[in-house]
Amino acid sequence: MPAADPQHDVIIMGGGLAGLTLALQLKRRFADIDVLVVERRSHPVPTACHKVGESSVEIGAHYFEEVLGLREHLQQAQLRKFGFRFFFSEGRTDIENVTELGASRPLPVTSWQIDRGIFENFLAERAQSLGVRFVDNALIRRVELGEGDTLHRVTWQRAGDELQTTRARWVIDACGRAGLLKRQLGLAMENAHPAHAVWFRIQDRIELDRWSGSPEWQARCVTPTRWLSTNHLVGAGYWVWLIPLASGSHSVGIVADPRYHPLEEMNTFERAMDWIAKYQPALHADLDGKRDRLQDFAFFKRFSYDCKQVFSADRWALAGEAGRFLDPFYSPGSDFIAIGNTFITELIARDRAGLRLPAHVQVYEQIFRSFYDSTMALYVDQYGLFADPEVLPVKVIWDYTYYWSVLSQLFFQERLTDLAALSNLRDELAACQRLNVAVQSFLRAWSAVSGKRNAPIMLDQASVPWFVELNRSLHDRLDSEAFRRRIRESSARLQALAVEIAERACGEHPGLDDSALRAAVAAGGQPTQAHESMLFPALAAA
Repeated sequence: MPAADPQHDVIIMGGGLAGLTLALQLKRRFADIDVLVVERRSHPVPTACHKVGESSVEIGAHYFEEVLGLREHLQQAQLRKFGFRFFFSEGRTDIENVTELGASRPLPVTSWQIDRGIFENFLAERAQSLGVRFVDNALIRRVELGEGDTLHRVTWQRAGDELQTTRARWVIDACGRAGLLKRQLGLAMENAHPAHAVWFRIQDRIELDRWSGSPEWQARCVTPTRWLSTNHLVGAGYWVWLIPLASGSHSVGIVADPRYHPLEEMNTFERAMDWIAKYQPALHADLDGKRDRLQDFAFFKRFSYDCKQVFSADRWALAGEAGRFLDPFYSPGSDFIAIGNTFITELIARDRAGLRLPAHVQVYEQIFRSFYDSTMALYVDQYGLFADPEVLPVKVIWDYTYYWSVLSQLFFQERLTDLAALSNLRDELAACQRLNVAVQSFLRAWSAVSGKRNAPIMLDQASVPWFVELNRSLHDRLDSEAFRRRIRESSARLQALAVEIAERACGEHPGLDDSALRAAVAAGGQPTQAHESMLFPALAAA
């Protein structure tokens, strides 16, 4: 008689960021859980690993630091990020004479620039040290999903070895864009965001701080470390990212709406360099002498996509890019890995406790979908206003405020899976979501009539007290009543900010129609108290 197939509690197909972090989260929750991770690549992977997702923001950083307990690694082996920074520098080499948006000093909540090669090698080692079985250099050949309580069967093969068949109660697809289960089950969906991206690594540091010798420009930041930011060089229909890596390399990416900049203009390194020379000449001057230090180059024609379903009561799920992908602007990739993995971990916990899954699967699917749709509203048809030094800074303030006031509060306060709290706050959360959609539409209309004045100023986020305090408040530990109060305060803050955005825009452009925005504010309840200006005074002065 042949030996029975090996059995595991969970098989994770894919040992990249999503799969390895899920394995760690499961082992930290259940020391006795039996997890197998099957990874296509050979380990260790190279440093400066060729992946999108090097810049983390608050939710992802908190997930890595606190939920997974990786703070020491981040402090010792990665770079602390100096926030997001934007330069309206299209066609310019005098960077000191354009509008800059960023912080003069780090904000209270840390985030990280992550060298994915270093990080994923560390995650694989950490997972194995906790008892996760990790198999690299292996391909998934077949997935047979069981029905009812029947175990799933996964057939895989390591290079040069015979086929292996393994059974498991749970199967998680973390294979990235390959999306094995998504394709097998016909779950793939397009969305309304057709943007593309090209990106490459240079084995050298791009020190943006040296792009100008102006003492006044240098003094705008407490220390000359702009290069540690995720720097954005923006123009109509596109943005360019500059992300430093702990290995000493620098990641450069161009993300564009094809209606403004077709992929064919930038889909090789030489074409990308020609495009950069035209639109961002200061960057071209820095890169031109470093061509021999090019490490890699890649592109995606349509990087953003949707999915019909990511969680199932039949004990399978899609993690990370195997399910949905948004846009690298604002770096939400690790955030959505953190959120999705948290839902998956909770479903596995319920299953281990013998509890039914269908109702929770349905609710988690709806919540995850609402987070995706709310975040997509930040991107769809918004690339046209990236060249606007008057409107984009307002959008960034709004988008940060929405992110820190709602989604970040839910994650930091561990309320993502608290169905009672979410139900109690349903009206406030829905009002915030509707208001966000209305604000995004109004920003497009404002940019269509804006003067787009590009003043030689820095809009310093660290000089806005309420904004800094909102960031700091993520560290608060709240009981149930305090959390409900926090979300209601957040809703009122967003309404107040939306009103001021309408007043600022319509004051300069009286013909601008703000009726839809005002209606969304009214539907959520008017702000309960007067407030000081929440926007940068320098925007109006400029």
